[in-house]
Amino acid sequence: MTTTKPWYLSRTIWASLVTVLIGAAGITGLPVDSVDGSSLTDTLVQGVTAISGLVAVVGRLWASKKIG
Repeated sequence: MTTTKPWYLSRTIWASLVTVLIGAAGITGLPVDSVDGSSLTDTLVQGVTAISGLVAVVGRLWASKKIG
């Protein structure tokens, strides 16, 4: 592995966060029996990807200096 990516685009990080949140919700008494962890992870990763793309476009539009 020689390439890197931001932490928020890592499926492993998101799956781990979902696991921790589902575990914490179960401990606090929230009903989590019907939560599908892998689907929730996929949805979160897609949302983060969409948001990071939007931030990149907006950042480029607001930039005051040229690239290069």
